Amino acid sequence: MTTGRLLACHECDLLQREAPLPPNGVLRCCRCRAELYRSHPDSLDRALSFTFTSIVLFAIANAYPIVGLAVNGDLVQTTLIGAVRVLYLDGIWPLAGLVFVTTILMPAVQTVAMAYLLVPLRLRRVPYRADLAFRLLRLAEPWGMTEVLILGLLVALVKLAHIASVVPGVALWSFGALMLLLAAASAAFDPRALWARINHGEHSVGPEADVGTSTASCTAAGCGLMVCHSCGLMSKPAAHAHDASCPRCDAHLHFRKPDSITRTWAFLIAAMVLYIPANVLPVMNTSSLFGSEKDTIMSGVVYLWTSGSWPLAIVVFIASVAVPMLKIIALLYLTVSTQLHSGWQPEQRTRIYRVVELVGRWSMLDIYVITMLVALVQFNALATIQAGPAAIAFGSVVVLTMFAAMSFDPRLIWDLAEKNHG
Repeated sequence: MTTGRLLACHECDLLQREAPLPPNGVLRCCRCRAELYRSHPDSLDRALSFTFTSIVLFAIANAYPIVGLAVNGDLVQTTLIGAVRVLYLDGIWPLAGLVFVTTILMPAVQTVAMAYLLVPLRLRRVPYRADLAFRLLRLAEPWGMTEVLILGLLVALVKLAHIASVVPGVALWSFGALMLLLAAASAAFDPRALWARINHGEHSVGPEADVGTSTASCTAAGCGLMVCHSCGLMSKPAAHAHDASCPRCDAHLHFRKPDSITRTWAFLIAAMVLYIPANVLPVMNTSSLFGSEKDTIMSGVVYLWTSGSWPLAIVVFIASVAVPMLKIIALLYLTVSTQLHSGWQPEQRTRIYRVVELVGRWSMLDIYVITMLVALVQFNALATIQAGPAAIAFGSVVVLTMFAAMSFDPRLIWDLAEKNHG
């Protein structure tokens, strides 16, 4: 008889038994194949070392210029915060705020929160208000987009090379290293090991023992348990309660995300409305001695293709045109099929949802390209670039589709299958 601790899948809610894993092994849900947990040898110590290095590189990357542009003896350089400032002074404050949050604020919150949690544990102390720091860390993770920024910088460099001499700055290399270290810190960080140390060796404090040993085709909600999507703890709420707070990290708990379908529809409709001006209106306005030119997203792709940078043209087309459209179509399909209580291919639909969550951030690529071009091409009478109205619309589409994916509850896909099974 298996006596391992019970786990609930975050995507289909199925209760399963914990199993021992080899180093770097992965335990997946036996129903939807979602990752339940991964074995991380020396996870907290490795995460702490990566985090400290990330903090140093983050400071260097934001203190020094990313890239410079030299024309006729004039050198224009910009830092990341300088590029945000140019957007703000041009009146494009929504775009400036979006770039600031995704490239500066959220990565800073992520690294500081991780260091705040790990340093006291390394000193054999419990962090003060670990629950709040952990929730901040979970909040920042999906919105920190350093890896997308790096790809955007590469595309911007190719475009700038056709205008003037490009001078790479210290921050460019620092951001590249920072991208790798943040990914390594996130991969090494193990919330299970964190809470095991905080709770003095206990992985969980939930009421799993009350469920019994037979868990075949049994969901957490069916057993009256709520699963915390931040720390993974299962807890039993008060009688007839539909929401509660996690007793470990104080995150909001629910059997199913409140008004999931309604909220997903609201974000999707808004994204579909804005998708049209995002692709039709100019995303950049270029003024030079030879006149002015307005570029849409597609004209930027065509420019990269005709200038010989066809690999980057393909990347930009996929990230800025295909991905937003496919995300909207995929979320429409998931929302409609779930609302109609379709029981068709629940595992395939869950995989579609997983892909939508994974690729959502990469649509920010064009926003970062525009940010760099606007900040650097400021040669007054010779040439200037300003962000067009489509840039704000496109940034809104990216954010709205990410909110739509976050609002959708994939466990609803499996509820009908569970009822039919019963």
